Amino acid sequence: MKKVIGVMFVLLTFLIVGCSSVDEELVCTKDVDCVPNQCCHADGALNKEFGPNCLGQLCTMECVPGTIDCGQGEIKCLNEQCQVVFK
Repeated sequence: MKKVIGVMFVLLTFLIVGCSSVDEELVCTKDVDCVPNQCCHADGALNKEFGPNCLGQLCTMECVPGTIDCGQGEIKCLNEQCQVVFK
């Protein structure tokens, strides 16, 4: 009986942990935890641990619609999730 309860506890724990509603790559606690999801013309945000390495990357000066280019949007941590807020 104790074995069955132990197995049920382990299975329940995996179910609870596996049902997290926020993708690990998006989790944040404050705005500085978040970065653009791509080096150029980003249209989303990620936790900085999962962000791209943009060292040496050159981007066009184009203001692409639907991106954070030219101040069209900014990256925020909202509801513990990295997001782009468009203006």
